Amino acid sequence: MAVPEYAIGTTLAASYDETVPRVKAALKDEGFGVMSEIDVQATLKEKLGVERGRYLIIGACNPHLAHKALAAELDLGLFLPCNVIVYEAADGTHVNAVDPHSMLGAIANPVLDEVADEVKKRFTRVIAALG
Repeated sequence: MAVPEYAIGTTLAASYDETVPRVKAALKDEGFGVMSEIDVQATLKEKLGVERGRYLIIGACNPHLAHKALAAELDLGLFLPCNVIVYEAADGTHVNAVDPHSMLGAIANPVLDEVADEVKKRFTRVIAALG
């Protein structure tokens, strides 16, 4: 499976159970905290009775970058935290982080362009650290 154009990602041969803590550690190394975790598999099973593979949405936030972005655009909270997903597929465990430029492209604010550049650099290093 190819990484969509709105993401930065990779596919690993490692198991889901091995990958999730590695992703969290790589995020921490780049200054991101985990603000939320959504277990999509468990939620769909509970709410709809639907069976699907393991799929985790991690809400990641870098406090310094979030502060800078919110100071420039108060309603930016609609886009926070930045999501990173980990899921199982036939070809391996996928890890994708949102490309902040695709997420913030609709907002014309040069400060947000700077923040998006920095988030993208950090997410790119997170993904590289997993390989």
